[in-house]
Amino acid sequence: MLRLALIAVSLLAGAAQAQDLDALKVDTRKNALPVLPKVVGMMQETVAAKGPVEAIPVCKEKAPQLLREQAAKTGWDMRRVSLKTRNPERGTPDVWEARQLADFNIRAAAGEKVETLETGELVTENGKQVYRYIRAIPVGDVCLKCHGPADKIEAGLKSQLARSYPHDQAFGYEKGMIRGALTVKRPL
Repeated sequence: MLRLALIAVSLLAGAAQAQDLDALKVDTRKNALPVLPKVVGMMQETVAAKGPVEAIPVCKEKAPQLLREQAAKTGWDMRRVSLKTRNPERGTPDVWEARQLADFNIRAAAGEKVETLETGELVTENGKQVYRYIRAIPVGDVCLKCHGPADKIEAGLKSQLARSYPHDQAFGYEKGMIRGALTVKRPL
């Protein structure tokens, strides 16, 4: 009888933890994801008004600034990462992020929609529990101007990208591929 009681308590604790993880994911999504459409909107407006060369500072400076502002509001660490980085100082994934991005690529190859790929989990870092969340960023039309096949990027833009990002690996994408991810580290 005691064994059955322990099993029941274990199952209830597992269900409660799953519910807590779902609540963390929903809250993190609600507070982190609104940054992404703002970045895309700024990129679209800048490309339409001034061209793709003038959009480089939007991606390089304004997008990280939006993430820093949202991080300051929430107290969370937020950034964009990719397996093919354009700016290695800011966008290189850590081991957890690289593992999730690799998993996203497998899931996308198996037919899952890129715009729905996300995951979150509790991890221990430096002896403290944190909630890690990551959401795939799909390549859209505006992204292709700078991240598309290298032979299709116009010469002036390619030259400016090389000056802005001397270690650039972030090209060769097609619409709908995974460009990278928004990642959040949330202290608990």
